[in-house]
Amino acid sequence: MSLVGEERKGIILEQLNSEGQVKTVDLVKRLNVSSETIRRYLEELEAESRLKRVYGGAVKINIGGEEPSYLKREVLYAEEKRNIGKAAAALVEDNDVIFIDDGTTPLQLIYFLMNKSNLTVLTMSMPALHLLMEYKNKDLFSGDIYLIGGKVNTTHSRVTGSIAEKMAALFHADKAFISIDGITHKGITVFDPERGQLVSRMMDNSNQRILMTDSSKIGLTQLYSMTEWRDIDIVICDVDMPKDWKKTLSEQEVSWIVAK
Repeated sequence: MSLVGEERKGIILEQLNSEGQVKTVDLVKRLNVSSETIRRYLEELEAESRLKRVYGGAVKINIGGEEPSYLKREVLYAEEKRNIGKAAAALVEDNDVIFIDDGTTPLQLIYFLMNKSNLTVLTMSMPALHLLMEYKNKDLFSGDIYLIGGKVNTTHSRVTGSIAEKMAALFHADKAFISIDGITHKGITVFDPERGQLVSRMMDNSNQRILMTDSSKIGLTQLYSMTEWRDIDIVICDVDMPKDWKKTLSEQEVSWIVAK
């Protein structure tokens, strides 16, 4: 590797450390090299255990396999998450009962609900609750809000646990908007088993299950297997589905929406 190449890899790592992610398309413009060169740099850095390659770029390695805090997750792929939220809101109809998961991606859905009437929202997310309350007080949200109560996780700003699961079992939703931590052709995984169990309960009690994820989760597998493709109706993502997934998703009748 030439000195120039090492300098470029250093720039990639600096951006990764400051932002938590890098995208191939952005690095091509910044470093004025081809996408093939960027992919080679990322492959070499991954071989050195300096980063984790994901669909369309790379992210910081998650030491110990722990879930990043809510504040750290909030700033990653912000534009993509907003587009995904907008596409998800287009699926919500007046008078719907919807479950909004605690992820930073489903949170974006709330910003686009202002023109919907008489909604009922169920959530385990404290940030989602606060945003809905703010919109309700400003007459920007029409409907009722239910917080799924239970043990509060302060790091991730959500409620989980057996009490929350019992409460969730009392409700039935038209649509469940779900976030995940890893997605492969085999199924969907998350970091936290307690969260996964609660979300699974809400999915069981929903007519339609809608998975919302940015492309950085594609190809990743985390600790807890939350659900299989047969339990998902729609995926909303910022990129097309991987070509080698089409057969599996077609067999399970899963629709894939690309949010732009």
